[in-house]
Amino acid sequence: MSKFLFHNENEQLDVTSDQLKDNKFKQMKKYILLACIALSFLSCKNEPKQETSDNVSSNKHIRHVHDTIGFAKYAWQMESIYSRLGIADKENDLQWKVAISPHDDYKYAGRLYYESLKGINANTVILVGVAHRARNYSLQDKIIFGSYTHWESPYGDLKVSDLNSEIMNNLKDDAYVVHDSMQNLEHSLEAIVPFLHKKNPELEIIPILVPYINYETIDAISTQLSKAVLKVLKKHNLNYGEDVAIVISNDAVHYGNEEWSGDLAPFGVDDEGTEKAREMDLEIINNCLTNDITEAKIKRFTEYTVQQDDYKEYKWVWCGRYSVPFGLDFANKLNILTNNKPLTGTFMHYQSSIDHELIDVEDLGMGTTAIATQRHWVAYASLKYE
Repeated sequence: MSKFLFHNENEQLDVTSDQLKDNKFKQMKKYILLACIALSFLSCKNEPKQETSDNVSSNKHIRHVHDTIGFAKYAWQMESIYSRLGIADKENDLQWKVAISPHDDYKYAGRLYYESLKGINANTVILVGVAHRARNYSLQDKIIFGSYTHWESPYGDLKVSDLNSEIMNNLKDDAYVVHDSMQNLEHSLEAIVPFLHKKNPELEIIPILVPYINYETIDAISTQLSKAVLKVLKKHNLNYGEDVAIVISNDAVHYGNEEWSGDLAPFGVDDEGTEKAREMDLEIINNCLTNDITEAKIKRFTEYTVQQDDYKEYKWVWCGRYSVPFGLDFANKLNILTNNKPLTGTFMHYQSSIDHELIDVEDLGMGTTAIATQRHWVAYASLKYE
């Protein structure tokens, strides 16, 4: 009985619903039409932005050029400097694994940048630089990475390689720190970037700074870094020298007794003193940085350049007193891991800010960041490693 009634009730509801459906359908069509009109109006007013190059670039984390006086900010400045130096990039099949390059003003050291870097042809370059103002941030005993995705260059934004984060992921936490403020303030790598980027538009970089660090820590962290880089090379089937190379930033002796923080002229500032300072630099280069590289040579370099009872103090004033031994120790260990033999270093050039004719840069909107006299000068060494 209940089933029969239920069935009849459903039949009655069906009849009723048929009558209502038509009205409801008409109302729904009206609402849908109004909704479409409203949505169309809103979409015209609030049309979503197309992804443009500007929007894409806003996702970049760019490190901008810090020194626009000593170094070039624009491509036309670089082209003029090359022209005035009488140099031109030429394709070559060199595959230097490592180079030591200066980082002083282009007016003083422009030609030596070119000579130091012409055999670095890898698409990825690990840059090992000085941390001149590490004291400002109490940075020591750890190498310094950044989180930038790109570095500003006269030839466009230069990509920081994705390998940068992979390498960090393969290091222990106590070996490194990520510190953008230090990387932003430091000039020793941005000096080198335009010369590398000019000749290789496909270049990517991995920037690392080296603050105060003693020999024992150099040895420990360079071992870690060489193993981390080896792991990345194997993972991506990359070759040392051909695909990935290393450039170490360094200026040699800072000499004189004028406009320095103290007297940096132990041999005096006459011709004889200047020559003795030059001879000391060449002694360090020959004894520590050339021919087959060994741990003993690298340690000897630190004995020449930093005080043994306080590694934060200079003994002989090379600003690369940490970047050179760390960079070379890391590079040499990587070569032993990949090729079963040490690097061989070749001394190529030595100059100072006072021993050669200087080009004009002032009409390019550039200049110098320090004087160059017999009472205040800086030297530069150029070396390659294969």
